[in-house]
Amino acid sequence: MADNEDEWFSLRPQEPLPIQCCGSGCKPCVFDIYERELRQWEQAKAKGDQSLLIQSNESKQDDLRLIGTEKWSAFQIECVEQQTADTYLYRFQLPSGCCLGLTVGQHIVARGIVNGLEVQRAYTPVNPVDAEGYFEVLIKYEQLLLFASGTGIAPMVPLLKYIVANEEDETFVTLVGCFRTFQDIYMKSRLQELAAYWNVKTLFVLSQERDLETLPWSYREKSYNGRVSGDMVNNFVSSCRRKPFVVVCGSITFNKDILNYLNRIGFSEDLHFMF
Repeated sequence: MADNEDEWFSLRPQEPLPIQCCGSGCKPCVFDIYERELRQWEQAKAKGDQSLLIQSNESKQDDLRLIGTEKWSAFQIECVEQQTADTYLYRFQLPSGCCLGLTVGQHIVARGIVNGLEVQRAYTPVNPVDAEGYFEVLIKYEQLLLFASGTGIAPMVPLLKYIVANEEDETFVTLVGCFRTFQDIYMKSRLQELAAYWNVKTLFVLSQERDLETLPWSYREKSYNGRVSGDMVNNFVSSCRRKPFVVVCGSITFNKDILNYLNRIGFSEDLHFMF
């Protein structure tokens, strides 16, 4: 009887540590998965039937995917490139011809052992969503300057949410959103909430807004009239606390313009990333 109890105890799901939750509101969270597996274990133990612990057909099919919300997958590091003094671009291998399978703005949760303790962090891959055979993440940056045009704001919001959700992350972020008018700004309420954090600043360049004085007072001092220019980009870079790593997402023309402005002020290729 004791041996049987020991065997069941060895099959009991292990409760995650608080640090294993990335705090990004994942559905399901690691604790949701634990509670579900624990209920499944308790039912199997009560009936004395270990076959009830076997995954369902649906779960088995999910195991064929590269990543999933309810499993961990191991990937081999292909290379590590130093981007700045404290920023590194990690490239992970995928099977030939395979994509990671995420949409723009989605993140992954990575885990590993640091000083004997398992830790988890959420990262938004920076490679194109259709990239085959690899995926890339940026690890440890202290100053970000984000340029987004129109719907290019979409992948920036999850990145900002991840940074502010991690109390130990002291990354300073300046987001420059470029839109036609104030009414065209996407996700105003979310951007306002994010801008309330001590390390996040939002600015807006409005190409067709006639009079900035008609804007709500909270937007007047952080909005600029006209199209984004080289002088503006230079000023935004200069206003950062330290030389930033720049991330750009917008139309082909927008990305090309920002890249040209960055090149003019001496930004090397290892200091910026284009979606």
